[in-house]
Amino acid sequence: MQEEESPGIIHSSKAIPSLMNSLLKEKMSDLVYAMIFKYLVKEPITKVEMLDIVSKEYKKQLHMIFMDASKCLYMLSGIDIKENCPISNSYTLVSSLNLTYEEKLNGEQRMTRNGFLIVILGFIFIERKCDSEESVWEFLNMMRVYDGEDHPIYGEPRAFLTRDLVQENYLEYQQVSNSHPPHFEFLWGPRAHAETTKMKVLEILARINQHDPLFFLFLYEEALRDEEEKDLDQKLFLQIEAQSQ
Repeated sequence: MQEEESPGIIHSSKAIPSLMNSLLKEKMSDLVYAMIFKYLVKEPITKVEMLDIVSKEYKKQLHMIFMDASKCLYMLSGIDIKENCPISNSYTLVSSLNLTYEEKLNGEQRMTRNGFLIVILGFIFIERKCDSEESVWEFLNMMRVYDGEDHPIYGEPRAFLTRDLVQENYLEYQQVSNSHPPHFEFLWGPRAHAETTKMKVLEILARINQHDPLFFLFLYEEALRDEEEKDLDQKLFLQIEAQSQ
């Protein structure tokens, strides 16, 4: 007569893959926060440092952990990882939009909020240059970011959107003309226009959604027109500057 398998053994064996996945996610999270710290203090990160962070017993899984951490970092914080030198195995962390916005590093800081800024700029672009405050909050609610609630990654969103990013000139937050009762809208601020382009934002949105930018044809055409206008403005500026000398 065949002996029945112990339920305890069955449950234990099924729990092993789940436990491994949980441990790998924990190591990935540790690496993400280490990379954010390196980004904030403007230092590269080496493969040796990454191995110390995840521990040597996960050496075989390091590449997978690194790739997952890179994707997470890019999507949450807008930070891209560039390989410095294959020989030294060191990597530089940079803003994917070359934004110069920086936050002070303090004891309560959990994650740089450049990713949040990129998401908002992208959403405003998709909604054709400006967007009502109501639809912005509807969009953020889908990301589980709520007005008045402290988010574990992005902190208190209203102050960041309507105060910090406005003061830094990345966003304009203004009342819609002739609106009764008053309604407000968000637009790209002058600093956003100066530091990035619609095409760069579209490339990031396409990469996150695993598509070619041409997949979003109407947005691509608008971004292309924006690039051409910026090139023309730059040429005119250089001509005027040359004539004044």
